[in-house]
Amino acid sequence: MTSPAPFGRMLTAMATAFTDDGAVDLDATAAIARHLVDHGHDGVVVSGTTGESPTTSLAETGDILRVVKDAVGDRATVIAGVGSNDTAHSIDLAQQAEKLGADALLLVTPYYSKPGQAGVLHHFRQVVAATGIPVVLYDVPGRTGTRIDLETYEQIKGETVVAVKDAVGDFARGVRLMDLGYAVYSGDDAANLAWLAHGASGVISVVGHVAGPAIRSMIEDFLDGNTTAALKTYQRLVPATDAIMGVPNYGATTAKACLQLLGVLDNRNVRGPLVPLTDDELAALRAGLRASQLI
Repeated sequence: MTSPAPFGRMLTAMATAFTDDGAVDLDATAAIARHLVDHGHDGVVVSGTTGESPTTSLAETGDILRVVKDAVGDRATVIAGVGSNDTAHSIDLAQQAEKLGADALLLVTPYYSKPGQAGVLHHFRQVVAATGIPVVLYDVPGRTGTRIDLETYEQIKGETVVAVKDAVGDFARGVRLMDLGYAVYSGDDAANLAWLAHGASGVISVVGHVAGPAIRSMIEDFLDGNTTAALKTYQRLVPATDAIMGVPNYGATTAKACLQLLGVLDNRNVRGPLVPLTDDELAALRAGLRASQLI
């Protein structure tokens, strides 16, 4: 039985568009949000990893949230990434997001500093206490260097801490999180169908930039009990998933290249330390999308 989905079933952690001179392109960012909602999405996450949040300022982050909210209106939920390795900065981001009308916050484990579980819990408690809107914890030890312990999940669970974006991939532990009352969202496209099979609420995707309708179809087929059709869609998307997520220079770089290939963006600009895909990398991405019948 798949868990209730407080923010919808099909979400993508969306990219942030930049101009050729490195400024945030707010019009193009709004276009990305409209594209996603027009193509099968219940919600979007702004200023997450794929949104290049470590390189955007407090003011830029606010502008991004504002234009995305304006672009999607009441057609989709908008979750605002407020994670950083500075608790005070995360509090500022969270309070700004609440003021601008975010439906929820995405709060990642503090990265680089690698705090112990006491520090992780302290960080979460401080940020959660700073606002009154729902919080989705983001557990991605491959990027942060720290995994959230079950005991920490138990201690931070409360009225507003309601969901987890999981990129750990421990499905048995995910079931335990659901038993604690969390709605669990897949944070790894390669594991989307497996998470649904273990009761997850939905997905927060990157491949969704180019495959929103297909992933939505997979989710709906699974929920309707048509697991054969869901598996067929998952299998069809494997080449695209590998092309987008299975290369060293992945994430914002491949998401923006997908959007460029679709004509949603006219460039694939990123901010350092990321670099845009090379022509050879773009060709490999294009081949993966074609193999999955997405372009």
